[in-house]
Amino acid sequence: MSNAGLVACELPWAKEPVAGRTWVGPGAQERYDILRRTKSIAIVGASDNPARASFFVATYLLSSSPYDVYFVNPRATTILGRPAYASLADLPVVPDLVDVFRRHEDLPGVAQEAVDVGAKTLWLQLGSWNEEAAAIAEAAGLAVVMDRCVKIEHARFHGGLHLAGFDTGVISSKRQLLSR
Repeated sequence: MSNAGLVACELPWAKEPVAGRTWVGPGAQERYDILRRTKSIAIVGASDNPARASFFVATYLLSSSPYDVYFVNPRATTILGRPAYASLADLPVVPDLVDVFRRHEDLPGVAQEAVDVGAKTLWLQLGSWNEEAAAIAEAAGLAVVMDRCVKIEHARFHGGLHLAGFDTGVISSKRQLLSR
């Protein structure tokens, strides 16, 4: 099968270009700048289930970042002891960054909601890629990041990847002995 005629985006971790991906996201410096100017984050699709990625990200953002964090989930009343809102329009503030944990088919609608409330950035989590959502957000002037984790990127830029077990600085296959 030939890949001739397919436009693909090179991903640094991918062995081959990903077919069908034509949108090119911001580089590391641009992502750093986005996170630096962000003051508030709304997590759309936030969950009170500790097994969900959105819960892990929310826990990290609340404990290890300077952001004001808001939760959007129409089926929850509180998450991590904070109020959960039914939609972005119900938030008491306009979020700078909308971090999305939703199904692929929901992403264009969430992008439009982010535009409608005046957010500055649409951020789709790891595994989320929707060029229609990106086009909606970019046409309205929003910055867009797709298929990246806010928690990982924040930790990466602020030297905290070791907090999640990454980049411990130890290069060894042996388990470290704890000194008493």
